Amino acid sequence: MNLPDAAQAENLWQTIRHETEIAVSNEPILASFLHLSVLRHKNFARMLAFHLSTKMSSAVMDARALFEIYLEALHQDTSIIHAALADIVAYYERDPACETYSLPLLYYKGFHAIQTHRINHWLWQQNRHTLAYFLQNRASEVLGVDIHPAASMGYGIMIDHGTGVVIGETAVLGNNISLLHGVTLGGSGKQSGDRHPKISDGVMIGANASVLGNIRVHTCAKVGAGSVVVNDVPEYSTVVGVPARVISKTDNHESPAQEMDQRI
Repeated sequence: MNLPDAAQAENLWQTIRHETEIAVSNEPILASFLHLSVLRHKNFARMLAFHLSTKMSSAVMDARALFEIYLEALHQDTSIIHAALADIVAYYERDPACETYSLPLLYYKGFHAIQTHRINHWLWQQNRHTLAYFLQNRASEVLGVDIHPAASMGYGIMIDHGTGVVIGETAVLGNNISLLHGVTLGGSGKQSGDRHPKISDGVMIGANASVLGNIRVHTCAKVGAGSVVVNDVPEYSTVVGVPARVISKTDNHESPAQEMDQRI
């Protein structure tokens, strides 16, 4: 999967609007929510900023203030918008429960966690660390997903369910990656510096797996559920166990993140 171009992005936005109109027709009791969340907005950026700001608002940071912060980030770095659209496509293609493109946008907290992180990361890069920490903490409270704002993330990311996912400060995620619930990308001790995993393109990490330390999970590898990974994982291989060991390697160059086959 590549980042959508301008025409593809507009088509996807119009598809989301059409799906939402059908949802309003099918469930009139949700008409107000769906109009406020999607249909009243003239573009995807304003819609995403509004939807996230209403979820992340609190007694000390109201939704309007958050909306302005989020919209500033989306206008300043439009790659966030295209990455979010690629994430929506990832959910639709990989999650059999995701029947429409609008579902992750409206209801999937894993998707919400990724998008709030993208904005927090933008703030971090602008040296607005205090605000990034504040919003990261709020996202962790609301969504149960804890991603340090300095962590780097590509596009086409799916965090399925989301609950309990932890991603550390110096972690780097490539493109087209799938994480299940309870995944930890953590350090291996109290050392400072570059101390978190690097996850290459096409990787799938199963539920409740931990990848610890400044190690690399190479292209299109698979980490089995519940595994603890403390060494590099070769490309196109499957690792399982505590500590994780390679149990198989394939030459067919399929992407586990796309296939989402949990079997080992």
